[in-house]
Amino acid sequence: MNENLPIIGVSMGDPAGIGPEIAAKAFADRRLYEKCRPLVTGDASVMAQAIEIARADLRINAIRDVSQAKFEYGAIDVVDLKDVDVKSLVHGKVSAMAGKAAFDAVKKVIELAMANEVDATVTGPLNKEALNLAGYHYTGHTEIYAEFTKTKDYTMMLAEGNLRVVHVSTHVSLRQACDCVKKERVYAVIKLAYDTM
Repeated sequence: MNENLPIIGVSMGDPAGIGPEIAAKAFADRRLYEKCRPLVTGDASVMAQAIEIARADLRINAIRDVSQAKFEYGAIDVVDLKDVDVKSLVHGKVSAMAGKAAFDAVKKVIELAMANEVDATVTGPLNKEALNLAGYHYTGHTEIYAEFTKTKDYTMMLAEGNLRVVHVSTHVSLRQACDCVKKERVYAVIKLAYDTM
């Protein structure tokens, strides 16, 4: 383990979706550990299922906090929130239980970042319908991050290579997106992008 590498917290995403499987496949690639010290926030039993689905030669190291992580290739360190009954989990089915677990995983990874226990975060995909069923009415990750980091001015940024794209609107209908295109909002988004870059 290289202690100079950043610790990256990965929220597992919706346990009934593809997030846990994507994480398992990523953790099965030895090169990941050359770039960072990764861990997952979520449910350890869901991640164990994901390992089986991905047919990955991995095991789970369920932990309560980051200090217990080993960051060793071959094991996924999971900050275990123990919030999924895997016997009643149906893959591909929207449920309040899955929405709550996905929300809990994102909230936990944000808390770890805010406490400087992880250096950066990565999020597994959410199902907005499941979030709503669980009582969490957010349009996406961006809004969850904004609330828990107490950020008032924000926008989503997508990055690929040298390209950066910032959004004036997100997760709204085309009619609503057109309504969002106001001089003040466009300027605010350009300034956020400029300041970030």
